Amino acid sequence: MTELWSLHPQLEADTRPVGDLELSRLLAINDAVYPWLILVPRRPGAVEIADLTEADAALLAAEIVKVSRVLKQITQCDKLNVAAIGNVVPQLHVHVVARRKSDPLWPKPIWGIAETRPGDAAAFAGFVATVKQAFGL
Repeated sequence: MTELWSLHPQLEADTRPVGDLELSRLLAINDAVYPWLILVPRRPGAVEIADLTEADAALLAAEIVKVSRVLKQITQCDKLNVAAIGNVVPQLHVHVVARRKSDPLWPKPIWGIAETRPGDAAAFAGFVATVKQAFGL
């Protein structure tokens, strides 16, 4: 029997779906300070990038670049933070976060420090719609 892929419950609770790319489900986190996207490869049991086939790892890298370019274009941020940490949620997922030199934690990392602070619902919906449009989703 083949294992089916499903999104980890914590990721499902903390994010809003943007759409599916070739390999990954693209998600957004509603944070008022940090525009934040997450890629989750739709591969059952993947915990580390090393768990992917060579082809899937290359595809994930390409998707990270595409998402990074879109987020940078949308936000005009100073820096992108990209990480696959997975200490809390074991399912393989890659964070792509837009940072500004004026943000409250600059230049420190946000992981494990910043509490997610939801922003205006309409502004977040607009952000998600802009990302969807950029990917044709």
